[in-house]
Amino acid sequence: MGKNPKVIHVEDIVVKFAGDSGDGMQLTGSQFSDTSAFIGNDLSTFPDYPAEIRAPQGTIAGVSGFQVHIGEKEITTPGDQADVLVAMNPAALKANMKWIKNGATIIIDIDHFDNKHYKKAGYVEDPLHDGSMEGYNVVKAPITMLTRDTAKPFGLDQKTADRTRNQFVAGLLYWLFNRDIKLGEDFLSNKFKSKPDLVKANIAVLHAGYNYAETIEALSTTFMVDPVKNKKGLFRNITGNQATAWGLLAAAERADKSLFLGSYPITPATEILQEISSRKHLGAVAFQAEDEIAGISSAIGASFAGRLSATTTSGPGLALKGEAIGLAVITELPLVIVDVQRGGPSTGLPTKTEQSDLMQALYGRSGESPVVVLAASTPANCFDYAFEASKIALEHMTPVILLTDGYLANGSELWNIPSTDNLPKIKPPLVEDNDDTYQPYKRDPEKLNRFWAIPGQEGLRHRVGGLEKEDVTGNVSHDALNHQVMVNLRQQKVDKVVDFIPELQVIGDSEGELLVIGWGGTYGGLVSAVNDMRKEGYGISLAHFNYINPLPKNTAEVLSGFKKKIVCEINMGQFAFYLRSKFQKHEFQQFNKVQGLPFFISELKEKFREILDAK
Repeated sequence: MGKNPKVIHVEDIVVKFAGDSGDGMQLTGSQFSDTSAFIGNDLSTFPDYPAEIRAPQGTIAGVSGFQVHIGEKEITTPGDQADVLVAMNPAALKANMKWIKNGATIIIDIDHFDNKHYKKAGYVEDPLHDGSMEGYNVVKAPITMLTRDTAKPFGLDQKTADRTRNQFVAGLLYWLFNRDIKLGEDFLSNKFKSKPDLVKANIAVLHAGYNYAETIEALSTTFMVDPVKNKKGLFRNITGNQATAWGLLAAAERADKSLFLGSYPITPATEILQEISSRKHLGAVAFQAEDEIAGISSAIGASFAGRLSATTTSGPGLALKGEAIGLAVITELPLVIVDVQRGGPSTGLPTKTEQSDLMQALYGRSGESPVVVLAASTPANCFDYAFEASKIALEHMTPVILLTDGYLANGSELWNIPSTDNLPKIKPPLVEDNDDTYQPYKRDPEKLNRFWAIPGQEGLRHRVGGLEKEDVTGNVSHDALNHQVMVNLRQQKVDKVVDFIPELQVIGDSEGELLVIGWGGTYGGLVSAVNDMRKEGYGISLAHFNYINPLPKNTAEVLSGFKKKIVCEINMGQFAFYLRSKFQKHEFQQFNKVQGLPFFISELKEKFREILDAK
């Protein structure tokens, strides 16, 4: 007979799962997130992977984390600090103590809290008895022992049994948050459907965790987070990489083109390649190349052959693709380059997030090589901007770089699944067979794009290449004046895109004391901080950029409405530098962070108050 716990209704709550890479914390976090989504909570997640592939077990370097923020209101960030922490070993506890709230509930696997594991984590004293845990509700659960006991009847060896410990944790959390455990059973049945014995063992361990939580006094309070009331439609939990892949696929369908993706695996972009490779039934072709240069070169070839072509990478790969992007610029072929930014320089921090590639995206090529640059700002709208990048590339015959980042790529949120029929039709500037007026570099007067003739079309034989073109004919030309003409046209073509993108929208008043400026994946933290401070009566607004090159045509007008402006970005000030070059009469303050982590709402609000309260 279980106890009757006190149930506390909360508007939102943050849960952090942490342990060794093999402890299944990413899976448990995803499981808890999917369950929350199913019952109608809004959410945002942030997986935090260790940078080392095989860091020593039990060490700080090997800690893998997963944070999820759920609520009955709109959730835009994974949250600053956790209300509940699951720490599977001392290293996980030590790595996350600064990221939890005072009074938080901390669930630990007491079976791993011993001198051996303390030493691996770098503890000098036992953290459970040195006073450092005062003020927290610490639940010392024998997770490993009870898991092994539960799994033993199913004939699992100890190593396999230990891998089910994450389901003991899941059971604890299902009870703690008043979740229907049947949802957990369904998740496991689907996850391990080809291994029925493993399904039975995991479900048994899930129930063991649930039953344990029901009986111990340390968990006398449970939480209830109600569904969001005003969120209507068909939703699913989606990561940024999944959304990017589906945006490319949707664009191919709306353009009546097949999708070709030529890419080389690189963290944190690889999942886009994996997702596209599983969509052959939609006509997509995914080519895993031997290197970055081969990846983009194959995509350029496929674009010449008439496909919607894309390549995916991260910062180091974008550098390697630079010359080939120049080839796509000079041949004026449509191409989408997705750069999932990570911490740098060199190979840097492969599993951490940063907005470090903006200057490379804008200028990192030989010669005058202008491209359109967009940036997604949430995991879900990676779909929208992958679609938009494809639309611009195809209709304007230009390469487009789409910037996401590790935070967006691996994080997830609820996505309102659109109907493909409601997406705009994409109309590439194709040429009819035997068009005797066709010239490779003859241009549309409105967009300045050239027209697209596909190899094999009757009467449209032509050539393109990496040497400078003669205006209109496309013949190789070394004439100085012609080169000036072609450079100007390629720049003007990109500039013309401004007429086909939306104006910049201000969140808050269009005039005021302080304008917060952001771009890309900083949106969640910035909009939360600004909205909080507006409720407190501050004259503060947010201008968040998704269109980087060209900038929206009303940008100067928006900037002029505010006395002070601060640019917040996860780098040393690249967008601030870019804005100064475009709008020299304006002054821009900066707030920069390069820790491999997103902005916290608390640190943003502290900075904004400092500016607004200054005499």
